[in-house]
Amino acid sequence: MDEGVSVGRTSGALRKILVPLALAQFICSFAGSNMNVMITDISEDLHTTVQGVQIAITVFLLVMAALMIPGGKLTDRWGRKRCFTIGLVIYGIGALMSAASPGLGVLILGNSIFEGIGTALLIPPVYILTTLLFSDMTSRARAFGIITGMGGIGAAAGPLIGGLITTAISWRAAFVFQALVIASILWLSRNIVDPVEPDPSRPFDVLGAVLSAAGLILVVMGVLSADNDLALMAVLLAVGAVVLAMFFVHIRARERRNEEPLLSTTLFRNRTSNLGLVTQNVQWLMLIGTAFVVSAYLQVVPRSPGSSSCSLS
Repeated sequence: MDEGVSVGRTSGALRKILVPLALAQFICSFAGSNMNVMITDISEDLHTTVQGVQIAITVFLLVMAALMIPGGKLTDRWGRKRCFTIGLVIYGIGALMSAASPGLGVLILGNSIFEGIGTALLIPPVYILTTLLFSDMTSRARAFGIITGMGGIGAAAGPLIGGLITTAISWRAAFVFQALVIASILWLSRNIVDPVEPDPSRPFDVLGAVLSAAGLILVVMGVLSADNDLALMAVLLAVGAVVLAMFFVHIRARERRNEEPLLSTTLFRNRTSNLGLVTQNVQWLMLIGTAFVVSAYLQVVPRSPGSSSCSLS
């Protein structure tokens, strides 16, 4: 009887831990898609262009992607709970800055930079803590299913909830909503205990972090310039590929010297990992790509000069 009660209490405690982790994945996925339905409202309110708001959206995703690997590595030095909390605080500050932004510059600083950095710090601990706290395969699979499911719901709900809030109140209220969710996560996560002590002496591959971030930024900037300058696109893609190749050579050299790299190349020899990465990339490309293109088209094209509301031939 005592053993059953103990197991029940343990399961209940783990469920309470799972709630803030799943909510964290939800709000970060929500942020990645929620601005897509505010493009016109933000551009008119801040007296900027549609392209300016699209740049803010792109920079957020770029900062998040470029810093995700270094952010994950910092969890070894700072601790998973500490990185999670710091990421939430930075994200919350960015959301409040975005809500109060008087112009595009502050919006980019709050949404693209602060929220991007916050996401890169808090997302890796979500999955690391889940792996460490849910020890048996069944409970771990269930936990990952819930977290990734909440990520999908957040990405899908971003345009819906963001659109409802923007229509009913203001686009600024959508960022206040994000800040309130972050505050709730901070309160719910107060009892999370890092199961592994941080190691401040753990080496951090600074050069690898710089090369990986620079390579990703150059490649994405190359893709973004395709619509305006094909020559610039080719140059940026080529330079980005060279920098990423340098990153690969660098981490291979560290592995040969038995030094800890930023990212182990053995990861890409794991068939399960590769299948998961390919599947997730295809999933997010279709979901986020479609949501971005469709929402931008519906907001911008009908308002273009000379467009007709309806025509029959």
